Amino acid sequence: MLTDDEIDRYARHLVLKEIGGAGQMKLKGARVALVGMGGIGAPAALYLAAAGIGTLGLIDHDAVSLSNLQRQVLYATGDIDRPKVEAAAGHLSQINPHTDYITHNLRLTEDNAAEILGAYDLVIDGCDNFPTRLLVNRVCQAAGIPLVSAALGRWSGQLAVFEGAPCYQCLVPEVPPDAETCERVGVVGALAGVMGSLAALEAVKLVTGAGTALKGQLMIFDGLTMQSRVVGLAQDPACPVCTNVAGGRN
Repeated sequence: MLTDDEIDRYARHLVLKEIGGAGQMKLKGARVALVGMGGIGAPAALYLAAAGIGTLGLIDHDAVSLSNLQRQVLYATGDIDRPKVEAAAGHLSQINPHTDYITHNLRLTEDNAAEILGAYDLVIDGCDNFPTRLLVNRVCQAAGIPLVSAALGRWSGQLAVFEGAPCYQCLVPEVPPDAETCERVGVVGALAGVMGSLAALEAVKLVTGAGTALKGQLMIFDGLTMQSRVVGLAQDPACPVCTNVAGGRN
């Protein structure tokens, strides 16, 4: 049941026909993991906490740096040198004390990823490296966990939802040899807010069943022209991850 405080807090959700009381209870019961508490994870966490997600798992091994503050709006100057997950949990608890924040101050590896991510119903991947993205995809596919994948760089962003086939490795078969990073090529700060918010929106839709999620599709957003397009993704028949996967778990 929702408390009186929660009824008031989520009033705009409760009158929204696609969410309502039943949808808000689904949000309250959901466990969502955020891989990477940076440009995408920070704004996504803000909106998921505000939306009333019951449990948020915050996964990152890094500390807040001054250069983060240009786009990672969850943090403040006083957080510099603090572990991101600890700083994030502190700020998020001020936004919504009803959410349970679980901090994982570590890097996901082959040894720990399955155990950590397996405790959640949905994963948002906003990390900044391809090896971790491919690892998260493998774990989510094996466990049948829906995966919201968001990425950004310079002025553009990408967003997709993977549940069953096709999977992320169908889109990115292997680590690109000359992958660009935000540190090397730059990124406009507000773009992180756009992509993080869109990732949170997809998560809310997946949890509540509202609308149509980007399953098997890739949204490409261009901040310079303010145009976006959605393209279909095909399963790679040679994909070693999802070739024998019929679909995600219910």
